[in-house]
Amino acid sequence: MGLLDGILGGAGGGEGSPIGAITDLLGGQEGGLGGLLGAFEKGGLGGVAQSWIASGANLPISAEQIETVLSSGMLADFAAKLGVDPKTAAGTLAQVLPQVIDHLTPDGQVPAAGQGGLGGLGGLADLLGKLKG
Repeated sequence: MGLLDGILGGAGGGEGSPIGAITDLLGGQEGGLGGLLGAFEKGGLGGVAQSWIASGANLPISAEQIETVLSSGMLADFAAKLGVDPKTAAGTLAQVLPQVIDHLTPDGQVPAAGQGGLGGLGGLADLLGKLKG
């Protein structure tokens, strides 16, 4: 089973779970989801990230672009939770993150801080199940 299958097939959202790792990544960014999107803007990838929020097709992102946007510490933490190296984790995020953010912004708007910015762990689990499907 590949890493993406492991993430998408992971059950539950507790510490050490694949879903928990993605939730921690999104929640660990200063400013939450909005802060993560701001990091993409600062990294020159604001248009790519905006495509994940807006209706329509999500633009792709590469593992290398993920590595330039996320701090090495955030990426290392995410990789450690999955038990893989940071390069592999970046590749997985490149595949999954556009769809996760798209799901978390169904109305084309980033939820304000404190308004369920992660869409609830159950919603994230449902999304990841659909991605595997």
